[in-house]
Amino acid sequence: MKSTLKSKLVFGLAAAALIFSLGTSVDVSAQISPAFRAAVTITNITTDQIFSPPLVVSHDKRAFVFTLGEPASDELAMLAEDGMFGPLADLLEGTTGVRDVMAADGMVFPGESITVEVSISHQQSLISVVGMLVSTNDAFLGVDGASVEISGHRPYRMVTSARAYDAGSEANTESCEHIPGPPCGSPGVRVTEGSEGFVLVHSGIHGIADLEASAKDWNNPVALVTIERAH
Repeated sequence: MKSTLKSKLVFGLAAAALIFSLGTSVDVSAQISPAFRAAVTITNITTDQIFSPPLVVSHDKRAFVFTLGEPASDELAMLAEDGMFGPLADLLEGTTGVRDVMAADGMVFPGESITVEVSISHQQSLISVVGMLVSTNDAFLGVDGASVEISGHRPYRMVTSARAYDAGSEANTESCEHIPGPPCGSPGVRVTEGSEGFVLVHSGIHGIADLEASAKDWNNPVALVTIERAH
């Protein structure tokens, strides 16, 4: 079944926008003397949603990737709607308080995990994670500033969960005409009329059009995120 999903996803997400994203990796720690390396592992715990390559950010309290109740940035909307992490990575690279921005090198299928390493420090020890649920209009998994406790050089490890959020930038039509992932294949097409206009907790898939709720729906959380010292 996974091989079928993968073949559908290759077709559905083969547009230039997502290919651009998959080929992009940003590391802003190169200009900063790293203090610690954190390994961030994202595990997909949905039944039938695939994650676009997650973007992992280390930062302090001055920076944020998204804010509930506020409009999503255009760059976050591009990630939530089509899995394009490149523009958001570029935006965060120039944001005050951000230490490191790294993207995973592949998608995350149900039951599978992927690990991304980022640089952190005592001053910049918050971790945020975002990635699209590809069989949706504009849903994304999100961890908003998980705090990593660092004490000297002792190992650290924490596990948190990621909910699915709605970017609020596109109407949740559940129509294959507007969804990049399987069973659809329509990247770069969006309907803004009827969108919420702000980031909120996603209400899930309701089976109102082409997506079967029995397969594509989820119960929050949608991912487990493990943060530990890289070896």
